Amino acid sequence: NDAVAMTGGQPHDGPLDVPRIAAQVRAENVDRIAVVSDEPELFRAHPDLVAGVTVHHRDELDAVQRDLREWPGVSVLIYAQTCAAEKRRRRKRGRMPDPPQRAFINEAVCEGCGDCGVQSNCVAIAPLETELGRKRTIDQSACNKDFSCLKGFCPSFVTVEGGALRRREGAGGPPRSPLPEPVRAETARAYGIVVTGIGGTGVITVGAVLGMAAHLEGKSVSVLDVAGLAQKNGEVYSHIRVADDPNALHAARIGAGEADLLIGCDLITAAGPETLAVLASDRSRAVVNIHETMTAAFTHDPDAAFPEGAIEAALARVTADRAFVDATGLAVALLGDSVGANMLLLGFASQKGLLPVPPAAIEEAITLNGVALEFNRHAFAWGRLLAVDPAAVADAAGSVAPPPAAAADLAGFIERRAADLAAYQDRAYAARYRALVENVRAAEAERSPGLAGLTDAVARAYFKILAYKDEYEVARLYTDGRFARALGNAFETPRRLSFHLAPPLFAERDPRTGIPKKRAYGPWVLTAMRLLAPLKILRGTPFDPFGRTEERRAERRLIADYETLIAELTRRLTPGNHALAVELAALPLGIRGFGPIKMRAIAQVKTAEAPLLARLRGTAVGPQAKAAE
Repeated sequence: NDAVAMTGGQPHDGPLDVPRIAAQVRAENVDRIAVVSDEPELFRAHPDLVAGVTVHHRDELDAVQRDLREWPGVSVLIYAQTCAAEKRRRRKRGRMPDPPQRAFINEAVCEGCGDCGVQSNCVAIAPLETELGRKRTIDQSACNKDFSCLKGFCPSFVTVEGGALRRREGAGGPPRSPLPEPVRAETARAYGIVVTGIGGTGVITVGAVLGMAAHLEGKSVSVLDVAGLAQKNGEVYSHIRVADDPNALHAARIGAGEADLLIGCDLITAAGPETLAVLASDRSRAVVNIHETMTAAFTHDPDAAFPEGAIEAALARVTADRAFVDATGLAVALLGDSVGANMLLLGFASQKGLLPVPPAAIEEAITLNGVALEFNRHAFAWGRLLAVDPAAVADAAGSVAPPPAAAADLAGFIERRAADLAAYQDRAYAARYRALVENVRAAEAERSPGLAGLTDAVARAYFKILAYKDEYEVARLYTDGRFARALGNAFETPRRLSFHLAPPLFAERDPRTGIPKKRAYGPWVLTAMRLLAPLKILRGTPFDPFGRTEERRAERRLIADYETLIAELTRRLTPGNHALAVELAALPLGIRGFGPIKMRAIAQVKTAEAPLLARLRGTAVGPQAKAAE
């Protein structure tokens, strides 16, 4: 990866490149050498590459590994790719070309299956909570432009070329309100500050700025940085001690119960065991970024829950006072980049009187740091204003509220879904939905009075399997105006779109897996989708050209099976089996994705359904059910 990446991206000592590595191992009698790269053209015609070395695109990595494992002797695979985090850093500093291309997810099409995370293992794929459940979005500030997420088997991915990220109009500059000079924390004894966060977001920069500001004020200071195993997204801590007398500075690391202030740039690291140990409930103050940054587990578990409540409770037990700020949301809205979150937190802590140095010294330290001067000054100033006038900051940022949760009003949710189904197919289809949900509501009220949840589960799950996303629906969700509005909110013009699709009738299949291969299609696809969307009238008829595929047949069977299941649930429903009925009714919510991903999910749900249904049938039933049987 051409850098000592785990210690800050420094170049390695001495010349070393792919041709030299290949020549060295060939000199050591290795006959089978393969090079894998996302830019194979750099090596295929390289004059210094030793003869007999094969060169492959990284898409062929699995096939190359399978081939090498059959080689009878020693083989070497050289994977040449610059560290993704290092690429991002170099692009920001103008030392590497920044591709004018970004990945974007059409929220309406996304099923939240998580296959994009499985394919890319990238934490820039973030959860997006919606009324229809958790979906996915791209954190553009964290995206390394690796684009392996596009391999996820899903038609919701679009790449946008030439469109700059849109900032909120009027934001980005410094707040114009004059700010009062804050008080300073006392440093007659050593004042301990712990800054926590994840690698690659500027945690070490915060420690360096505080250390320089203290030095400029003539104070004694020590700074100790502790980095985790991964430079990008690993745990990072900075321990800062500031005192009037250098003799008051002892060990650089802040010990148990010695921290006066925690600046938590990330919730998870702020409540980690190492952080909690240095806090004391009678003295420690905390300023914490409450934005939910999912851990790497989310890339493989689409339902991974963020433990926000437990984290806040843990911090409450070990701090005397604490403030939670959505610094990331504010930084994106006000500055256009989440990397400003840490400096915004620093400004908030400064104005609250929690720092032992004045704002002027911090601003001078930012200047001396020499990186993104205006951006960091503005982030610091917005944080200060937030501490004294949060309403003004909220007004400047616009809506930075948490994503909408599921609607509490079940009746309203049902009406919105019925309207969606009318647009999906027709009014009769919507009436079919309403009728089943109303039957369940009546049965639940009659047979399980005082209990709730079954109607809600059916309203959500039945809608999901009725509104399966076939070719007509995907076309409608791209052309009904929502996609255009989402693009306009995210990007400025001009832009060129590419759609990453695997059309079922003519997509090439991977010879090893049998899965259709995705490829990029140009903007003309939108015109084709506008022509395709009205053909929804063919859905489910003998004239439907897509209706004979295994996936479409399975989706139609799901609807019939679910209606049969709900009829049995309402017939057998009692207070004693109500919870079991809710669990059974909600199972289809786990059916997500497209093509082979969805077919696997259907099989998993059917496997889970069988024992639950057996338990239901083994429970006692009321006289109405016995009469019906």
